[in-house]
Amino acid sequence: MGNEFEIVLTVLIGIGLSATCGFRVFVPFFIMSIASLAGYLDMGSGFQWVGTWPALIAFGVATVLEIVAYFFPYVDNLLVTISSPVGIISGVLVSAAVIADVNPILQWSLAIIAGGGAATATTVVSNAIHHGSTVATGGVANPVVSAVESTASVIMSVLAVLAPIIAVLLVIISMVIVYKLFIKVKDKVGSGPKENYA
Repeated sequence: MGNEFEIVLTVLIGIGLSATCGFRVFVPFFIMSIASLAGYLDMGSGFQWVGTWPALIAFGVATVLEIVAYFFPYVDNLLVTISSPVGIISGVLVSAAVIADVNPILQWSLAIIAGGGAATATTVVSNAIHHGSTVATGGVANPVVSAVESTASVIMSVLAVLAPIIAVLLVIISMVIVYKLFIKVKDKVGSGPKENYA
């Protein structure tokens, strides 16, 4: 029973971390590296290198560069487009890294389904938010959107390690709220003033 609970817990951690990959690719790796070095997180087979100082420094630098780059309008849209497939792959890798002590087939199956699925969902949301912001505000609001996403990705990554159940629940709630807001804005734009040519 204890082993099953640990597997479920690592899957939840993987989902929480993977979901943040859809917003920022390197943040979950950076937090995961810190947690591993601090002894809070065990890495799966083949991923022990994540919990090393060289990896921490590399992920830290990459995280800062990624977050700063997102503050430039239109550059952020390019990054969102480029990082979409990378974010999904990262989601799979993050999940595989934390799902330890299980059969490799189960490890990668869970990583692809749970991790890849969570990263795909947040990637779609991130794309919609950034492109919607660019269309609606000409890119003026994009730095604010990027700041919110970066902050959320850090908070969610930390929660995924320390309180994975809460993190997953927050991901689900956030996705529902963002989806409803997106539909509302889309309907409002779609039902804008139309000229009468009759």
